[in-house]
Amino acid sequence: MGPVSFLPKYQKLSTWKGDLAKMTHLQAGLSPETIEKARLELNENPDVLHQDIQQVRDMIITRPDIGFLRTDDAFILRFLRARKFHQADAFRLLAQYFQYRQLNLDMFKNFKADDPGIKRALIDGFPGVLENRDHYGRKILLLFAANWDQSRNSFTDILRAILLSLEVLIEDPELQINGFILIIDWSNFSFKQASKLTPSILKLAIEGLQDSFPARFGGVHFVNQPWYIHALYTLIKPFLKDKTRKRIFLHGNNLNSLHQLIHPEFLPSEFGGTLPPYDMGTWARTLLGPDYSDENDYTHTSYNAMHVKHTSSNLERECSPKPMKRSQSVVEAGTLKHEDKGENENTQPLLALD
Repeated sequence: MGPVSFLPKYQKLSTWKGDLAKMTHLQAGLSPETIEKARLELNENPDVLHQDIQQVRDMIITRPDIGFLRTDDAFILRFLRARKFHQADAFRLLAQYFQYRQLNLDMFKNFKADDPGIKRALIDGFPGVLENRDHYGRKILLLFAANWDQSRNSFTDILRAILLSLEVLIEDPELQINGFILIIDWSNFSFKQASKLTPSILKLAIEGLQDSFPARFGGVHFVNQPWYIHALYTLIKPFLKDKTRKRIFLHGNNLNSLHQLIHPEFLPSEFGGTLPPYDMGTWARTLLGPDYSDENDYTHTSYNAMHVKHTSSNLERECSPKPMKRSQSVVEAGTLKHEDKGENENTQPLLALD
């Protein structure tokens, strides 16, 4: 009788050891510094990691209207990290992640890098992804807005390429904890191009990136933005959470304010950094592998509507089609400039991080 009465305890001990090994596996590969950062900033506790994950999983029954297509430990963990281990908030994000995909089925059909629309966007540099991380361990994503050839890429396909890229990147546990930085360069982005950014498609992007994806964005940086991008930002502000608004910076052409937040040694020369100019094909080659093709030269139209002081002949020359390699930025190195603090109030960040 003795051995039989102790068997449940041994089973319980075995289960506990199995859970402990599983949790160790979930944190495997993380540096000690990142584990400590997760503990301090995200409230991640390896001792109760399994319970945290299970509590989120147990909430799934409350949303029978949503098909939760993936519920494994590693997947749920990224949502907990994105919401600092507040289980209810993490579940809400998990539900919105799958609901967004249910409501936008066409966006996620053939959701892979070799889909024709996604492939074109990737080859055109949407998004750019720098190889190295910044001084906080965050991955830096780049968008060169003027590269949007609207005859080639729909905004939806660009958004799909960005979301797919984030899906690939978020598999890295270090990035689940350290997060991302997004830099959008609006140089040469014309009023005509901006007119295609309708409230409906901008709302679609905000819902997909802010409300429905388990990524921590440490900052969204606008550089060289014209007045109509300022106006557009004012229109979309009501759709942004307060936390998101506090992480958006409008730098204009002031490199000093940008470099205060992202050190130059982590930036390409287009942003006054010490790295070489960004090769637009870098991330596309990573995702597409042997399927990558630069497609040689193509015609890129630069409207250059910002530079109203140009003479008509210069403006005509700027508006004419220009041959350009797809793996090349339309922004020349050194376009942005260093300015003394306070020289131009429009170049200062309008919002600051917490």
